Amino acid sequence: MRILYHLPLSPFSRKVRLALAEKRIPFELRIERVWERREEFLAMNPACAVPVLQDANGLVLADSYAICEYLDEAYPDSPLLGRTLAERAEVRRLVAWFDQKFHAEVTRNLLHEKQMKRLLGQGNPDAAAIRAGYANLKPHLEYVGWLAETRAWLAGPVLSLADLAAAAHLSALDYISDVDWTMSDGAKDWYARIKSRPAFRPLLADRVSGLAPPAHYADLDF
Repeated sequence: MRILYHLPLSPFSRKVRLALAEKRIPFELRIERVWERREEFLAMNPACAVPVLQDANGLVLADSYAICEYLDEAYPDSPLLGRTLAERAEVRRLVAWFDQKFHAEVTRNLLHEKQMKRLLGQGNPDAAAIRAGYANLKPHLEYVGWLAETRAWLAGPVLSLADLAAAAHLSALDYISDVDWTMSDGAKDWYARIKSRPAFRPLLADRVSGLAPPAHYADLDF
């Protein structure tokens, strides 16, 4: 059986979950509490980070981008990295944008500070970092809105890993009520489209103990 070790609010885990679902690849989810540093998990990924995918053939892969590239090559139906060289370059650029720039400027300052720090035993949230996260969110949402209004999907004419990366980060932040969708109608309309896809339903059903999402989180019409 194919197993994905994950955390429900990890945007990188969510990206892989969406990729697997869009490709209609069956898999089992297992929550991995990385702060427990299980020896068996460390043997699979010495970085002790999720996601980790154990494929049906026994191959173990770590790092969300490496996993997604592997999935696109091993299971080429419903490609997510683009069909032409230009499309693939743009998908990779935007995946890097969300997984590196957006994560550093927004996700880390909000989700990590408010949720993960306590679990990892890293002290109290940094109020300055949280303020920076909220301030940085607006230009990022405006950029998502601009992309969505000038293209069919974020990277071009078809849904791609760029959309899944962006949606993974934003859905995790939306769960903790940290996305003000009034900042960009274009971003809100794009997110409503992507969260209406069948692949997104398991994410909308996620619930974290002691932390309830806002009422609109699973509402396909906001």
